[in-house]
Order: sequence, then C-alpha cells, then structure tokens
Amino acid sequence: MPYPIEEKLVVGVASSALFDLTESDHIYATEGVEAYRLHHEQNIDTPFATGVAFPFIRRFLSINQAFPQQLPVEVVLLSRNSPETGLRVFRSIEHYGLDISRAAFMSGRSPYEYIPAFNASLFLSANESDVQRAIDASYPAGRVLPSRIYDDALDNELRVAFDFDGVIADDEAEAVYKQALDLVAFQHHEQTRKAIPHQPGPLADLFRKLSLIRGLEDQKLAENPDYQRILRIAIITARNAPSHERLVTTLKDWGVSPDESFFLGGMDKRRVLSILKPHMFFDDQRSHLDSAAADLPMVHVPFGIANRVVKDGDE
Repeated sequence: MPYPIEEKLVVGVASSALFDLTESDHIYATEGVEAYRLHHEQNIDTPFATGVAFPFIRRFLSINQAFPQQLPVEVVLLSRNSPETGLRVFRSIEHYGLDISRAAFMSGRSPYEYIPAFNASLFLSANESDVQRAIDASYPAGRVLPSRIYDDALDNELRVAFDFDGVIADDEAEAVYKQALDLVAFQHHEQTRKAIPHQPGPLADLFRKLSLIRGLEDQKLAENPDYQRILRIAIITARNAPSHERLVTTLKDWGVSPDESFFLGGMDKRRVLSILKPHMFFDDQRSHLDSAAADLPMVHVPFGIANRVVKDGDE
C-alpha cells in the first residue's frame, strides 16, 4: 500500500538549512567537487553542527510523538548532494535523533522541482537561487538567513511567526502601497474591501495545516488538562486598524486563526520578536528581517512586488 504522504503536513528541508555547512561549502567553492567528496568521506562519522532551521525541525517532528496514531507531520530532505556525499547528512540526522527517512539527492541540481512530489507545504534552504526558483514556480519556499541560534533543550514549545501580506496572503494590498507609496491609499483600499478575503499567498497552505494541528491540540487539551501544547502560531504585521479587518476576514473565511496577532502599524517588528522568540519567522521583505535581532531564525519568502521592486532597483 503506498505511503500516504498526501495526508501529512510535509516540510522539505535542505541540508544547508538543517545543518551548518560552512566548512564543507568553503571546500567545495575553493577546492572543487572531488575535495568536497573526500572531505565528507573522511568525516562521515563527524556530525555537522546544527543550522538555523534545526530548532524548528526538531520541535516540528515532536508533534508526531504527541499524536502517535495520526503521525500528522513529515520532514523530507531535499538536497543538492549526491547519495554518496549525503551519507554524512543522514548520519548527522541519526546522531541528533531526528525522524527523517525520506530524501531526494540531486547530485548538484536544484531539488525544487520535487516539492509537489513530496506534498511539501514548505521548502527551507539557505540557497537563494533554489528558493527563488521555487517561488517563481509557485511552490512554497523560504530562504533561511544566517543567524546565531541558541536551541534551549528544555524549551519544547514550537513558536512559528508569519508576516501576512506576501506570505500568508497574496501581495494585492502591498502592491497598492508600493505603487502609490501612500499609506492613506492602502488603508482606503483595504477598508473598502474589508469583507472580501485575500487570495492565498505562498505559505497559506502551511498556515492552514498548522492550524489543523492546533485543532488537534485543542482536542487533546480538552481530554487531558495536563497536556502541554507544542505549537504556538503568531501573525506579526505592519497593518493596523482599520486595515486589520480584511486580515481577520481572510482568516475567518479560511477557517483558521493564530494564537497571537500583532498589528504594529509600522513599528519595528523586533520589539515583538525579541519577546516572542519564534523558532521561525517568515517575511517577504528583507528590510524587516535585516533589522530584526541576529539571534532569531529569519526566513525570507522572495514573493511579490516587494521583491520585484528590489530586483528592478538592483539592475
């Protein structure tokens, strides 16, 4: 009987996001493929240090331990490595006790084309090109940015935070603001459409499925008041009243809701992020991510007009 991957919330992760590959990447860039292969062969039993996405992935997989009958989540390795050089990656996975068994090894090619084959609602990678190609193909992806990560082993809660426009929702409203550079026009546009839900953005499916798992936790907590929740979902947006109404309309139409919502009206998101301390924060604008604390795991979703403007300005 085929494995029911379509029934899972799947995250695809590149080894560049899961582990710190600084040393081996330097060898590949300066000495070539053969030196890279030999380096991994000689260090096959030396685990990689953990990377930016590791705290997120570790906690995400712990959801299956809370729901052993359903096993609702899956992590798949989507790698540019060959199966041979990927041996060290899997031994590192085993070393850290991560329940990851499925993989695609592309021997130098980008794995982004196989995101739908694995039913992935998210592809995480440190490779900017791979993530951009995925987004251009309308696949859900984000680039993890370099940061100093501390993974508290006693903290088992998984905190995931999202920007709204260009991440969960499409960039319709953001386009109004970017094209007019007028906050009043943006507020008017959203207020006149407050009863019209936004179209989904690149990570809408991830948000919806996380909300379903949040529902499973609600049921478990109702049955067992001592149950300790794993998942905590937040939206952190530059919107404020009255444009917040359309956000609420959209989520209500989708039948989902976060645990916490922050309508900051242009305030620095770091003021909230430094308290929430998410294990992953997704935003479509690099300026928001670059200004945030360097010890928080930031993921850039290069979607929509905010990123087209940046590209055009660079040309």
